[in-house]
Amino acid sequence: MSIDVSILTLIIAIVLLYDVLNGVHDAANSIATVVSTRVLKPGVAVFWAAFFNFIALFIFPTHVADTVAKIVKIDLGDVLYMYVIMAGVLSAIFWSVMTWWLGLPISSSHALIGGLAGAGVAHAGWQALQWNKFLLVFVFIFLAPLIGFILGSFFMWAIYWLFRRWRPANVDRLFRKGQLLSAALYSIGHGANDAQKMMGIIMALLLAAGKIGPHVSLTLTDPRTAWIILACHAAMAIGTALGGWRIVKTMGSRITKLQPVGGFCAESGGACTLFLASYLGAPVSTTHTIVGSIVGVGSMSHKLSNIRWQIAGQIVWAWILTIPLTAGLAAAFFWIINFWL
Repeated sequence: MSIDVSILTLIIAIVLLYDVLNGVHDAANSIATVVSTRVLKPGVAVFWAAFFNFIALFIFPTHVADTVAKIVKIDLGDVLYMYVIMAGVLSAIFWSVMTWWLGLPISSSHALIGGLAGAGVAHAGWQALQWNKFLLVFVFIFLAPLIGFILGSFFMWAIYWLFRRWRPANVDRLFRKGQLLSAALYSIGHGANDAQKMMGIIMALLLAAGKIGPHVSLTLTDPRTAWIILACHAAMAIGTALGGWRIVKTMGSRITKLQPVGGFCAESGGACTLFLASYLGAPVSTTHTIVGSIVGVGSMSHKLSNIRWQIAGQIVWAWILTIPLTAGLAAAFFWIINFWL
């Protein structure tokens, strides 16, 4: 089957559109705490986060992109893999938009992984999945929020102890400034992990189309791949700048009430988790990570009964359903696209 350049261009455009939507959907993860504590106004906060989303491209190696590119096995010149990408991304877009409308902070990343897996299985059966890569994603579904919870709790405990003799007003004033740093760090981690997922997909797409060879690596010094890195980070930054106000309310205040010190600890715990995952090449959910950190902070700064477990439960159910639902939807999209094209 010959390569249709117009279809290839269309699929790349769809991937970048999803990158923008990912930024819109996950903007809440980057700014919810700094907005809910009133350290920054929403309009300022999204541009703060968008800037640091973008500069992440200069900081982290492309390990996450490599993992995502290998979730589904690619045969060189397998043009049908382009349809796998299209179906997977369309499925993720549908699920992300629907949950954004409902105000549920699901994982756009896991929607994408589920979509790719479902379309890949529809194309070539279960052997299409590279299980070591898929299991890395699956393990971090549980590890990311757990690590976020532990670090958020630890930072909150440590600050309580270190500043136990300070007046509350002075602590509040200090960590209002500190949240600017923690929000920036979290946004860098967000940009590093999430933008790389789209980079990996475009690399796999070009490989399947025969536009690049298997030994080409993502780097800013190679013009064949530099545009991918810049475009994916720019698309995510644009999406973050557009914001996701429905989800900000859920993330920033409906799970538990946060003060600036709590926001600092939640963002710091989330940032450390994302840095670790990005270094290990694990595509994690920034949503799962920050929710785990927020709950960890809430468990230290309040009684556990003050955490709104019903809201947290709704979020968890959305997480559980994301991969199987997007996988099934992507399989349906693949069969439809394959039939018509």
